[in-house]
Amino acid sequence: MKVAFYTLGCKVNQYDTQAVTESFTAKGFETVGYYMDADVYIVNSCTVTAESDRKTRQAVRRFKNLHPDSVVVLTGCMPQAFPNTAEELPEADIVLGNRDYDELFRLLEQYFSCRNRQVQITPHITGAAYKGTALMGAGITDFKERTRAAVKIEDGCDRFCSYCIIPYARGRVRSKPLSELKTELESLETAGFAEIVLVGINLSAYGSDTGKTLCDAVELACSFEGIKRVRLGSLEPDRITDDMLERLSGQTKLCPQFHISLQSGCDETLRRMNRHYTVSDYETLCRELRSTFKGCTLTTDVMVGFPTESEDEFYESLEFVQKIKFEKVHVFPYSPRTGTKAAEMKPQIAKAEKEKRSRLMIAAAQEIRNEFLESQIGSTVEVLIEGNIEKDVAQGFTPNYTPVKVKGADIPAGVILRVKITGVEDDNCLGVVV
Repeated sequence: MKVAFYTLGCKVNQYDTQAVTESFTAKGFETVGYYMDADVYIVNSCTVTAESDRKTRQAVRRFKNLHPDSVVVLTGCMPQAFPNTAEELPEADIVLGNRDYDELFRLLEQYFSCRNRQVQITPHITGAAYKGTALMGAGITDFKERTRAAVKIEDGCDRFCSYCIIPYARGRVRSKPLSELKTELESLETAGFAEIVLVGINLSAYGSDTGKTLCDAVELACSFEGIKRVRLGSLEPDRITDDMLERLSGQTKLCPQFHISLQSGCDETLRRMNRHYTVSDYETLCRELRSTFKGCTLTTDVMVGFPTESEDEFYESLEFVQKIKFEKVHVFPYSPRTGTKAAEMKPQIAKAEKEKRSRLMIAAAQEIRNEFLESQIGSTVEVLIEGNIEKDVAQGFTPNYTPVKVKGADIPAGVILRVKITGVEDDNCLGVVV
């Protein structure tokens, strides 16, 4: 039988899909692209915004309309957070929450035997232990990006930011045991992955439920000889301590690129968001990161148009972004999310105003990024090649995640080359092999 996967959302969702894919392969299924004919279509949903839900519904309906005799499975964050909404989607033959991936084969067998719709959405339980996504075996042994593998080490979040539905979709913090992580990393090292990205829903909280810390996971990953780089996913600023920085600084394989979630550069807006730090705290952390890690780059997320955000508060946030000089900023307008406190706040900012603020923030962030890329000209860096993007041009990333186009014929993916930066083009540095 053939199975196809369609994944929306973050690296954690991509990891979950990879784990389920490997389980299907082990059961004898053939995995095909979602644009091809398949017996089973699995939609792994995201629910971080209402737009994510719309894309999920659209995908489920499209697969059922195009392949009416195939089984369409809806799983992931949307049914977990909004079970009633998911159950009301008639095109989904099987609806499964993200807590019960291990029930998927049983539900498929039951559906094939009777052709009756199957729905199973089990609520997350506070205090539950980490439960892997793989339906059989431990973790993943492959990843769609052949040089870099994302490895989920943490699930869930205890923060309850006023705009965010994710604690309801993913449950509370749960950390992967180091023994399971070790087994998974052994497989990925054997498969030839040069870089590992540790990811989680609230990655900074890793180990808070087990007596471990994020440093323990990083040190384990860095201990594998075949793994040349270890990178971290998004981090919460108030969980990064001085002790953590000291331990992490001793790991030479740890990439000096840190994505530290900001959301707003205004204290009053942060308070309404139920974020647990001030802009002063954040600025101090950025200064410590840049002084501790050579060549460090800082990236972040910034939300504009949060409910009641005044024009002055927006410009305060904009000025803070310019002050920190992030190497890259993901800017997005606030989107009301049913079930969150922010969705009920008044006044909500008009769409046109949010779009204007987005344009201003994006322009400022891009100006800073351009300056950073230009500053790299003349430097010699190590680039992990990910593949050719055109004839005689390969693309890869430096340890601090600067994208580099490298001129040269037949450069294989997975090698690390010393490259001299010669210019900038289309948000990439240009370079030649030294």
